[in-house]
Amino acid sequence: MWKNITNDFFLMLNFSECIGALDGKHVTIQAPPNTGTTFFNYKKAFSVVLLSLLNAHCNCIAVNVGAYGKSSDGGVFANSNLGKVLYRGSLNIPGNSTIPNTDTQVPYLIVGDETFPLKPYLMRPYSGDKFDDQKCNFNYRLNRARRTSENTFSILTQTFRLYNRRIQAFPKHVDYIILTTCLLHNFIKKYDSYTYNYVGNSTRRF
Repeated sequence: MWKNITNDFFLMLNFSECIGALDGKHVTIQAPPNTGTTFFNYKKAFSVVLLSLLNAHCNCIAVNVGAYGKSSDGGVFANSNLGKVLYRGSLNIPGNSTIPNTDTQVPYLIVGDETFPLKPYLMRPYSGDKFDDQKCNFNYRLNRARRTSENTFSILTQTFRLYNRRIQAFPKHVDYIILTTCLLHNFIKKYDSYTYNYVGNSTRRF
């Protein structure tokens, strides 16, 4: 599975050895009773965090739901099952691979933005604003691969209207609702991918 994912990232986005794009999305909820600011996020709204690992086709590979809105994406990842198994190296990811057309060996990795910590298995863009051509090119390619996650969240938001409003349910119920939309997202993409990928220009809304 992992090698198929990396092949797609290389062929479609020209970024090699990538096993997924990682990102988090705040899902706005009704303020839960007796929770103080636990769910209160930096956007001054109550939310839970959807953390997802996506492939080059905008399919969800792994999903973590339910982290408090006050948590950062990096913190959510570190405490998620995905973050823990990657840290332990127990996700059955192949060993180092050779970058196409070179003799350079690198580990398989996931890509994220600057909110995630730099790890041997997690790559993020160079920070700052002054780079040489090599670093600029790296950032460009990494960000292009990383936008897979942003595109996926955009499709989810356009398709499932609940992402455009405050969900009025208890957090544990919200978690199941979000997981269901992720499952439906993968299912519809598989069986009606042409229409679904262009949902913004269609009338399909749930």
